[in-house]
Amino acid sequence: MRLPVALLAGFLQRLPALQGVVHGVDSLVEAHAGLLLKAAASFAALGALDSVAGATVYSLATANPAHPSPYTVAEGAAISPVVFVLQSNPPTASPPESWTISGSIPPGLKFGVNGTYITAPGFINTENPTLVGTPTTAGTYTMVLQAWEFTGGTGIFSSQFNYQVVVTAAPTPTPTPTPTPAGGNGPAFTTQPLSVTVTGGTVALDALAPGAASYQWMVNGSTPVAGATDHTLLISNAAQSAGTYTCVATDASGTSTSDPATVSLTSTPDVGRMVNISARAAVGTGGNIIFGGFAIGGSGSLPVLIRASGPALVPFGVPGTLPDPQLQLFDHSGVAIPGDINGGWAGNSQVEADANAVGAFPWTNTSSHDAALDLSLATSSYTAQVAGESGDTGVALMEVYDATAAANYASAPSHLTNLSARVFVGSNSNALFAGFVIKGSTAMTVLIRASGPALQGFGVPGTLPDPTLTLEYQSSGAIIASNAGWGGDAEISSTAKAVGGFAWTNPASLDSALLITLPPGNYTALVAGASGDAGVALVEVYEVP
Repeated sequence: MRLPVALLAGFLQRLPALQGVVHGVDSLVEAHAGLLLKAAASFAALGALDSVAGATVYSLATANPAHPSPYTVAEGAAISPVVFVLQSNPPTASPPESWTISGSIPPGLKFGVNGTYITAPGFINTENPTLVGTPTTAGTYTMVLQAWEFTGGTGIFSSQFNYQVVVTAAPTPTPTPTPTPAGGNGPAFTTQPLSVTVTGGTVALDALAPGAASYQWMVNGSTPVAGATDHTLLISNAAQSAGTYTCVATDASGTSTSDPATVSLTSTPDVGRMVNISARAAVGTGGNIIFGGFAIGGSGSLPVLIRASGPALVPFGVPGTLPDPQLQLFDHSGVAIPGDINGGWAGNSQVEADANAVGAFPWTNTSSHDAALDLSLATSSYTAQVAGESGDTGVALMEVYDATAAANYASAPSHLTNLSARVFVGSNSNALFAGFVIKGSTAMTVLIRASGPALQGFGVPGTLPDPTLTLEYQSSGAIIASNAGWGGDAEISSTAKAVGGFAWTNPASLDSALLITLPPGNYTALVAGASGDAGVALVEVYEVP
């Protein structure tokens, strides 16, 4: 079941613009171009960090700093060994004695130590496991690592860490470019397509060369893809379209070819899925509070953990936090759902257990006034609302987690399919950051939209005139793709209709969008005014099947 976010937009259009900044947190959201330097530093412990015993916090590292995730290697070339290290703060006396691994190890590589290795999910009894070998198959592979106190995968355990390896395909012939006139340049690609591994379904590859007059996608070297003349290539049936793709951009000066991107097929029930969304904003009074929308698709119900952190942010150096957050949840018709924990979470054992299980940063003060919801929800759309319990104001963080046990992801009948947040977008640190996390062993196709002018049709006052959309890896801050005006793109329009998004009726509007297939990982969608302008914007992330 897929429900339109227009229901949320209709609900929010009656409310004044939210004041503040939304900042996604599951792993550290690095600041873009120097934004939020102080805030980013204060949130360094909120993400790729996990709790394993009381207040001890752990992070995954590699002994060689040249091997961050994602680690790109060439097909057929031996990799430099990657040694994994569990770091703790404060330091612990006892390192882990074993590690378990799930997800997918790239074919040709092995995980272990001292002659004892595995090439498929399993466990290794060692303190610091190593990834070695020669990759044989191009694609994007995500390994999920978990450290254990004792051998055999027993005792106290850390939360799960993703480590991604991108294996690039062997070189393939590329089309002969049109000769470049004397003194001219070919168009330069600022966005390169990503290699992905999928089970089938829709795949979207994005390659952008600003100023290009035309595009042509090629498959397996020199074969043009019929009708593929946009910077986004939409493959509707990836099960029949595996191969290596490149994009050829042309302008008056000549042509240039993008990096190759391989679409690989795999057979697994552990498909990519959204498991966490988050938003950070300054909470005021009246309509100036946090509203975050999300939708659950599939069948049956989904266990979710929703948290509103105010006092819990103080240890991370966040200034001006909301003293007494109130968390409320509403269904698609605006009816409040009972069960919110207000007036202090009081160290609720179930909230604490679920937070540990999903990898949320720990709430260490049982008498704090942070609020939480721990419940099971039917397939539908919902709006979470964070406000001051007694009209108090300040910075708060809202998080929504899929609380399904990791071992049951593959068989779970329902999952998160859409997220959205509506805020007032300012300049610099008051830009909009929306965080989302994809887990599983395959890539996931998403539609991301930044609506400004498109909200005027709903009567929203003071909309952002010219929203730009930038997609980043949370772990590194690397820019994956960007857009500064959707231009009436037919693929964007048809995909939005298919997933239940409200229609953008003006092809000349400066609303922005990205249609892209992403490997498992943590991402940030950044929305800002193209020329430093400010106003109300709505960011949405949709699953595209």
